[in-house]
Amino acid sequence: MNLLFAIAPERFRDEELDTPKRIFEEAGIGVDIASTITGICTGMLGAAVEANMTFDDVEPEDYAGIVVVGGTGSQEFLWTNKKLRSLVRVFFEQGKVVAAICLGPVVLARAGILAGRQATVYPSPEAVREMEKGGANLVKIPVVADLQVVTANGPGAAAQFADTIITKLEC
Repeated sequence: MNLLFAIAPERFRDEELDTPKRIFEEAGIGVDIASTITGICTGMLGAAVEANMTFDDVEPEDYAGIVVVGGTGSQEFLWTNKKLRSLVRVFFEQGKVVAAICLGPVVLARAGILAGRQATVYPSPEAVREMEKGGANLVKIPVVADLQVVTANGPGAAAQFADTIITKLEC
């Protein structure tokens, strides 16, 4: 089983990638990383991670789910990325796990999959507005699971986020 991480090429939140990735790998789940570019992507805290594919290269049938990582770069690079929003919709329509953390859930809202669903997000004013515009029912708790959609509100929730995703994969 494999999961796809979607990260910004700059300023993704390090712990929101590192912690779930480690937990998934310890559980025997393969992980690939995609971004708007291939090559080295840099985190807000200095992590350097290689994206081995762009969103255009992703074949959804190769993955059990997609995980959108937050950080300030997600607002600049991921919120407006049409290909990523399209991938999120495909994963959702195929009944696969669709997960996002911190500022990442805005991608799900903009992809149109949160209308009427419970979700959480990092509580920046702009992120909250985008989530409400997308029809999400915002809940102020660290991790929210609504069917196969899992959202989390920031780096402090990364381990619980990963554990919840694993639970959804086992359903």
